[in-house]
Amino acid sequence: MKHGLYVMPHVQSIREAFAEASSFLDKSGCNEPQRSSQLLLEHVLGVSGAAYYMALSDPFPAALKDAWEAVVSRRATGEPVQYITGEQEFYGRAFEVTPDVLIPRPETELLVEAILKYGAELWPDGLVHAPDGGVRTGTHAAGGPAAAEAAGAYQPRPLAAVDIGAGSGAISVTLAAEAPAWRVSAGDISPGALAVAARNALRHGAAVDLRLGDLLEPFAGMETDILVSNPPYIPGGDIAGLQREVRDHEPRTALDGGGDGLDPYRRMMELLPLLPAAPRLVGFELGQGQAGEVAALLRAAGHWNEIVTIDDLAGIPRHVLGIAR
Repeated sequence: MKHGLYVMPHVQSIREAFAEASSFLDKSGCNEPQRSSQLLLEHVLGVSGAAYYMALSDPFPAALKDAWEAVVSRRATGEPVQYITGEQEFYGRAFEVTPDVLIPRPETELLVEAILKYGAELWPDGLVHAPDGGVRTGTHAAGGPAAAEAAGAYQPRPLAAVDIGAGSGAISVTLAAEAPAWRVSAGDISPGALAVAARNALRHGAAVDLRLGDLLEPFAGMETDILVSNPPYIPGGDIAGLQREVRDHEPRTALDGGGDGLDPYRRMMELLPLLPAAPRLVGFELGQGQAGEVAALLRAAGHWNEIVTIDDLAGIPRHVLGIAR
């Protein structure tokens, strides 16, 4: 170590480089030092998977020594691996990530999975066949939906899904790629985040309408059938106690949910009147211990007759959905 920077000892095989860097990162207080070392090695060497393991006994390429020392030194300061490599996998796709966006988490894949599942149940063909988003009670005025459709009162339209807090585009781009019949939009208050989301949409050939603005405001007057959001939900007073990787490097606007972390959920409920009708399917990601209160907010709004809570892989209630059947 020299001036806090990593200097690779004169060696060595790739395996030895991995072991040395893992030890250095561990002493620097990094979480998952071995995983970090492997991801950074794969990045610098330009290999992954089986090719990485096959290369472990090879000599470390001298031409890559400076690049290797630089990325290990950055990681030792607490900078997340994903910001160093510029990528994070989500739902089987590689997403660009920068310090403008929150790093996509595996638990958010469960939210996407749930939205795709319930969306397919409510709109099997990806089309909305009634002006209020579907038949909820089995009755409609003056002859019912069939008569209205026959009279040309409305035509089926593509299902409209809106993601609030686009970030990297992990949710919206995945929904658009997995359900191409849907019309997917996403909003964010950060121009930098929207630029990253736009590049990820282009990268994966996904059509996403990206809008700059706060919460539901950019979508005022827009028919919205699905509302999905992974908003900031960390109570402001808790941010100082987060891991340094999160606290010092991820965007605070994507973390701080106000005094109790629930401000964005309350405000989204308050802004629902901006939409022509309440979405039939709402899905929120939330923090530990918040599921009960978010579910209560949805019940109090009165638009959804089914409230579903989904646990993450650690068994923590992580997502709350409201469904109007």
